Order: sequence, then structure tokens, then C-alpha cells
Amino acid sequence: MIGYLTHNYSLIHAFQPRPARRTRGETLALNRVFKTAPKLSDCLREDELVAVKGELERPISGLAIDSRRVAPGNVFFALPGLRADGVSYVDEAISRGAVAIVAQNMPPFPPAKATFIRVADARKALALVAQRYYKFPDRAMTVIGVTGTSGKTTVAHILKYFLNGDQRVGLLGTISYELGNRTVPSYQTTPESLDVYGLMAQMRDAGCKHAVMEVSSHGLDQQRVRGVHFGAAVFTNLSHDHLDYHQTLAAYFDVKTRLFDGSTGAPPKVAVVNLDDAHGEKLVAKIAAEVPGARVVTFGENPRAIVRAENVQLTTARATFKLVWPQGEMLIDSPLVGRFNVSNLLAAIATAWGLGRDPIVFLAKLRALKDVPGRMERIDEGQRFNVLVDYAHTADALRNALGMLRAITPGKVHVVFGCGGNRDRTQRPLMVRAVQAAADHGYATADNPRTEAIAQIFADMKTGVTAPDQISWVADRRRAISDALDACQPGDSLLIAGKGHEIIQEYADTVFPFDDRQVARELLRSKTRTT
Repeated sequence: MIGYLTHNYSLIHAFQPRPARRTRGETLALNRVFKTAPKLSDCLREDELVAVKGELERPISGLAIDSRRVAPGNVFFALPGLRADGVSYVDEAISRGAVAIVAQNMPPFPPAKATFIRVADARKALALVAQRYYKFPDRAMTVIGVTGTSGKTTVAHILKYFLNGDQRVGLLGTISYELGNRTVPSYQTTPESLDVYGLMAQMRDAGCKHAVMEVSSHGLDQQRVRGVHFGAAVFTNLSHDHLDYHQTLAAYFDVKTRLFDGSTGAPPKVAVVNLDDAHGEKLVAKIAAEVPGARVVTFGENPRAIVRAENVQLTTARATFKLVWPQGEMLIDSPLVGRFNVSNLLAAIATAWGLGRDPIVFLAKLRALKDVPGRMERIDEGQRFNVLVDYAHTADALRNALGMLRAITPGKVHVVFGCGGNRDRTQRPLMVRAVQAAADHGYATADNPRTEAIAQIFADMKTGVTAPDQISWVADRRRAISDALDACQPGDSLLIAGKGHEIIQEYADTVFPFDDRQVARELLRSKTRTT
């Protein structure tokens, strides 16, 4: 096993260099292996080829996008990147045994022993070839894609929980990849298309009938879900994020709409859209105009929503509301705190209902729903104040999280937060303003500085300060959490924001173990013993 994908080792072994002399038995065995191998021509269509140098009717052992992970017999896709072009690594790929190269540009003197294929779009070609190589795993399951700025992880986890009854449900998301027979850590919210189809193939082979996946804007823009047949697509919300990549909010929204309008392949059979979000209203209009055959299921507190919440009541421990849908209504008592979790829950309910499930049946197990890791996750060590860890790392996410805590907290609201290095610098003062507007006191600290100096990050953040006496600057994250815990009084709430489920901290080129949840628990226990 290399990475997360299971390789055909007998086929890879068959491509290994062989001695000049072979026994007749060895030759027959190799011939049998090669006869069962997929061919390069099986995975490519003539209209997708710009130019070919070499043989297409040749067996292959697998696909690769990293030259360091090429195995004998692989097809290497030389993808264009932000820092380097994959064509630069063609020689290494061939030296490791690649038998074919797919690229947007051919090298001037391609080695004769490999087949070179030029395509118009290498990322699109990778997705389509991976889908064919893994025998269309997306068509063997109902695939649900969840997109939006916030809430993707929570919605995906709740939806998996609702659908997971007598049938297995797979999950591809920010926290983990759950493949039916096993769970592995996630390395990317939406992995590359090669991994998407490879992981889905493992789900299919494990008997999964549904697959829920978070679909990021980067994933959509870089064609990582190209060709996937979505049974349903969910839009949670849209706010300022990733503008260092997309440049404008309009461009960011346009990328998100690709999941619904058929730009990635076939449009989803069911489109589930948040009607409380202004961009959700725009998306519904776009779907009506461009995909008239799609079934649209709206959700929210908006009285026009098909699946909606009425009479919402919030406490520090739960949320209650009346759920209304076309066939009925019922009282919901949710263990998830906050108004935005009401929205996340509605998104999951609307999707499950849109796929034909009965809310009365799947909501019967709502009380047993556990906190989603790092998403408003409670840290309880017997303290007399509320401590929550959340992934909120944008101005809008902080504003929403702190606004929710303000509404349910009788005492003061404290927050530990930071801004990631090598990310959108325009977010930094906005995040500080959001904190200063919604919290009684903020503790600015390191998030993942990466290769950027914490002094520079703090300098950018300080341009957003409006109340200097209500913010502390503590570079060491553990110390910042400790100081915030010391300041909390009975009835207060502390939000530790930014990293959520993450268990590392990135400084320069070094990764250190750091889990906000574990650190908070350790500090709370230590402080309890000393008081």
C-alpha cells in the first residue's frame, strides 16, 4: 500500500526489470498478468488527445502524480503547479519505471521508451482517466457533495450519521477519510482526483452504498471532482475566505456554483441550498435558470424554506426548535450548540429527506449524536465555565461563533485566536475587528505561522485593533490558552479558535505536536489541582 491507495503488486512486479534468461513458466506467468492488466487505450478517449508519441496499446500498472511515488508500469501525470510544472519531473518518473507520461506540454526530446501523451488540460485528463481506471466507483454509490465556506465538516458528519443505518457510508473530509473497512487521517479536504476515485473504489469494495464528501473551492477549481456523479449537492453558506486564491467574492461564488450547474460533469439530482444566505438565494435562481430539471430543496429559518426551523431556542448545552417539512413537523432537541449548528443540522436533514429518507426515522437517534471533532467541541473537566474548541479561522466564522456564545453566555466571552501564516493577509485586521466587536477579551496568538514571522502576522492584525485594552498579544499558544483559562469566571465562555481538530502546529519547515483540545484539558486539570 502506497499512501491511501491499494496497488496491484503482482502487476507492478511484472513490470520490474527481468534477467535476459527466463524459464518458460516465468514467461507464461508474466503473459497471464499482462493479459489481465488495463491498457492505456482503455483509459483515454481519442477526442481527449492533442498529440501522442508512442504506443497506446500497452498495459499499465497504475496512475501517479508524484514522481517520487511512481511504481514500475505507472502512468505519470505531469500536472502544472503554482511553484513548478510536473514536466520537470518526467525524467525521474521514467527512471522509476513510468511507461507513459500525460502532460499539457511535451518535453523537447521525450525518451523513446515511454509513451508521451499531450492533452489540453492535464488535471481534467487525470480525473477522467482515474474514474475509468477505478471502474466508475461513484456510479456504484450515491455520492453527496457538501460545499460552502463554513459548516462543511459538521454537515458531512451529521449526514453520515443519519444515513449510516443498515448500509455502510463512506466519508471524505477535512478530519478523516472513512472508507468502510478502515479510517485514515485526511491530508486534504478534497483530495486530488486520483485519490478521490481511488478512495471511492475502496468504499465501493467495502460495501458502502453512500459516500459523503466535503468539496472545497480549490477542489472544484482544480477539477478534483471532475466527472463525479453526485446524487446530491449541498450549499451551506458563502463568506470572505480564500480570496488570496480566488481574488474576489464573485469569483469564489462562481467556483462554488460549479458543483450545481453541471460544470464538473452531470449536475446533481438533488440540490440542497441554504435560503438564509444571500448567495443561497442567488444559487437557487441560477439553478432554476440553467438546470431546470434539478430538484431543489431549500432549508433555513426563512419562512419560504422547504425544510425549516421555527421557534429556535438556544442554551449553552443544546438547541431546540420546531422542524417543519412538507409532510410534517416535529420538535427537535439537538445536542449541538449555536444557531449556525441549527443551520448545519437543517442542511443534513434536508439532504437526507431529499434522498428519500423519513425524518421521523433518522432523527430518532439525534440525541446520541456526538460533537464533531474540533467543531464547537466542548472541553469539560468539571470547570464552572464553558470551554469550546472550534475551527473558526475567518472573520465571518469568528463573528458567528462569538455571536452564538454571546447569546447563550450569562458571563463574559473570551477567545483565543490567531491568523495563519502565508495566507490571506487582508483577513487579519478583519478577524481582530470581529473579535473586538463580539468578545469581552481576546488573546491573539500563533495559529500556524508557517514560514512567516509571528511579528509580521501580529503587525497586520494590530491594524484592526479598536480597543487595545481588550486584547492581549501572547505569541506562545499554550501560554495564551492558559492565560485565557485563568481569566474565566463561573458563567463565562472561552472559545479556542482556529485549529479545531488539528493536532500539529507549523513553524517554518517544522511541524510540532499541538492539539488545542488536549492542551486545554491538561491545563484545566493542572489548574484544578492547584486551586
